[in-house]
Amino acid sequence: MTGPTKEFGTTQEITNLTVTCFVIGFGIGPLFLAPLSEVLGRTVIYSISLFLFFIFTLPAPLSKNIATLVVTRQIAGIAASAPVCNVGGSIADVWEVKDRGAPMALFSGTLFIGPCLGPMIGGWIGERAGWRWIYWVLFMFVGAEKLRKETGDDTYQTLEELERLPFSEVLKIALIRPLVMLFTEPIVIFMSIYLSFVYSLLYLMFFAFPIAFVEIRGWGEGITGIAFVSIMLGIFLAGFLVPFNEKVYAKATQNGQYPEARLYPMMWGAFLMPAALFMFAFTGAYAHVHWIGVCISSGVFGFAMIMLYVSANSYIIDSYSSFAATAMAAKTLLRSEIGAMVPLFVNQMFHHMGFQYAGLLLALIATAIAPIPFVFYRYGEMIRLKSKRASKDKRVRDGAGGMSRAEKV
Repeated sequence: MTGPTKEFGTTQEITNLTVTCFVIGFGIGPLFLAPLSEVLGRTVIYSISLFLFFIFTLPAPLSKNIATLVVTRQIAGIAASAPVCNVGGSIADVWEVKDRGAPMALFSGTLFIGPCLGPMIGGWIGERAGWRWIYWVLFMFVGAEKLRKETGDDTYQTLEELERLPFSEVLKIALIRPLVMLFTEPIVIFMSIYLSFVYSLLYLMFFAFPIAFVEIRGWGEGITGIAFVSIMLGIFLAGFLVPFNEKVYAKATQNGQYPEARLYPMMWGAFLMPAALFMFAFTGAYAHVHWIGVCISSGVFGFAMIMLYVSANSYIIDSYSSFAATAMAAKTLLRSEIGAMVPLFVNQMFHHMGFQYAGLLLALIATAIAPIPFVFYRYGEMIRLKSKRASKDKRVRDGAGGMSRAEKV
């Protein structure tokens, strides 16, 4: 991040726009890529998206000024957004509701492992080879991907292909439906708010780690990138609990579909996230506190992040099976736009408020929004029954009164 600032003679805030604009693209792209994938099919959208991501990654290492770098990262972010939002829809297409937990956990884990690997690898590349080689390496990785070969058998067609809508109608649905869901569906609204906060915390760590380790403890950029391993360890540890969570979910849904059973991990994560942030605030702020304290808090953060994210993502997909990609696009829009703002204020926030008080503010926000999964666990079924787009329960009614488990609660 400091390389382009020095080479182009600009301010650090302008250079930070390369992250902001890329993430803004993550939010804009799904508005039309996700609904279009539900009408045109997933494969064509994935192929076009990744090809454009490959093409618009090239100008970054060749850029002669900061404007080129910022603009091309914006376009690359839009192009790269299809896998981020459409995989949720693909999972809903391929796996039955009862089997989605493990693939959803794997998908959510990669969303966070990638951003942790980025600083770890990029820190050394930037320190030893210069900032342009970060983009060259990215370009080579993206260019090495091969598009999937098709069978060429025309007899395989989806229902959408057989009942294809006019393109004007497709465009109308693509542009409007995610926004409608974002503002009218309570599950999408509040889960998106929660996940936006969690997602923004990860981007915040990109800037808080250098403050805690480079500025306060005098570490180099490369070794600071290695510290992101602590977050990854928390992510992997959360992944090991997926089989246990699946057993709990299977037991809770033995009489049929029950999306609220996906919220059990999120309710645990709602307690762990504030604890991790409190710990991070008061271990990272002081040089005399051993660095392992910061890493432990980061590990707990990574663990809580996956518990929250996998659970909430699965809940959204199960609640809107027929509109999974669109619901994910709505969530991705809000999540990405909020996350994109982080680079523009995080340094000022931690320097002017003080590391410990900035971290304390984040912990208090996490505490304030912690009741959200509990509210939906209690009232989620009732909310879904009132929705036109949400999936309705398919559980067998029991007892003389014919009451479901959620109604009994």
